[in-house]
Amino acid sequence: MIELVRPSVDLAASWWALVEAFDGATIHGSGLRPGDGDRLRDPEVFAEWVDWLAGMERSDEPLPEGRVACSYRWVLDDGRVVGTIAVRHSLTPSLLAEGGHIGYAVGPGDRGRGVASSALALALDLAHRRGIDLALITCDVENVASSRTIERAVRQRGGFLEDVRDGVRRYWVVTDEATVGGA
Repeated sequence: MIELVRPSVDLAASWWALVEAFDGATIHGSGLRPGDGDRLRDPEVFAEWVDWLAGMERSDEPLPEGRVACSYRWVLDDGRVVGTIAVRHSLTPSLLAEGGHIGYAVGPGDRGRGVASSALALALDLAHRRGIDLALITCDVENVASSRTIERAVRQRGGFLEDVRDGVRRYWVVTDEATVGGA
């Protein structure tokens, strides 16, 4: 069963297995920046990073320049980290163009099993609890799997493809399950 959990040092081994599966590729929705991997291998630094991710969710915390409050979650399947997802509480001009409210990634070995669709549904529920009525979700035009995942959410909850800009598909998706069928 797919669930979203806050990042935790208790899941460090499973997290690193996911990172290794990505083999250096970007892990959307993780908060992991290029070049951070080696530094984060230190357990103390990893614990500080996990705390930093938690702090990004609190609107009372000062945020780094250009960042917005964000709920980072790890996607678990039977207790194993299989992906990441982030729900950004607001949009900057950059996120409005590309990035959106929700970013996610599923490990290569766990794709094609509905993990992204399940995680996205849970993230949309979280976005709704955060006061977001319509969530912007984007993907590259070449990312057919992600566009199918987002389009499935549009069909199930309501929403629309606003446009394609600079190779990025931009969808708005209803977050409130109670409006499904009425949106």
